[in-house]
Amino acid sequence: MLKITGPSAGLSRALSASAAAAAYVLYIATIPAANLLITHVGAVGVGFGLTAPAAVFTAGLALVLRDLVHEVAGRAAVLVAIAAGTLLSYLLADPGLALASAVAFAVAELVDMAVYTPVRKHGLRKTLLLACARFSRRARRALAGESQRPARGRLVAAVAASNAVGLVVDSLLFLSLAFGSLHFLPGQVLAKAEMTLAAVVVLHLIGMRRRPA
Repeated sequence: MLKITGPSAGLSRALSASAAAAAYVLYIATIPAANLLITHVGAVGVGFGLTAPAAVFTAGLALVLRDLVHEVAGRAAVLVAIAAGTLLSYLLADPGLALASAVAFAVAELVDMAVYTPVRKHGLRKTLLLACARFSRRARRALAGESQRPARGRLVAAVAASNAVGLVVDSLLFLSLAFGSLHFLPGQVLAKAEMTLAAVVVLHLIGMRRRPA
């Protein structure tokens, strides 16, 4: 059973250790699922006349689940999960896709974590101001007057922001390395964005239900 060591505010208070373990298992399970789909199903429609490899939906789900594992189990557990997922991606993928799967998974998940961590701690606006403060005097002045955002709002912002960056990185790397073409890029980005939007809506609704009356 996983010990909850991550942030305790918001959603993490509502999840038990068994739920954290479930998120961890589901996160790891997306890797073999993605490889099975891309090997045996091929391309599928994702809306608006666009197509993408069938694994695109599980890849988008992996980014969301990574954030939830981070939320309820902490940074160390996420790093272990990313390492395990990278190894599985390499071992289970078709030989021609193994390197592309492993590299895209590892880099995208680490980028996702790099965005999620500061946004979860500070909120999106303050994170952007912190990034700009070293270059901009105006950003430093704005940062001085910035107040801390509510924790529940930071969770939704962190999932949305980290997934927005991670899904683009994952799509660019995988398509470039696996196929040498970005033909499926619009469909990949759209499908992963749909998964992120669904997750953000669910998290927002959970947060509203658990908000004190």
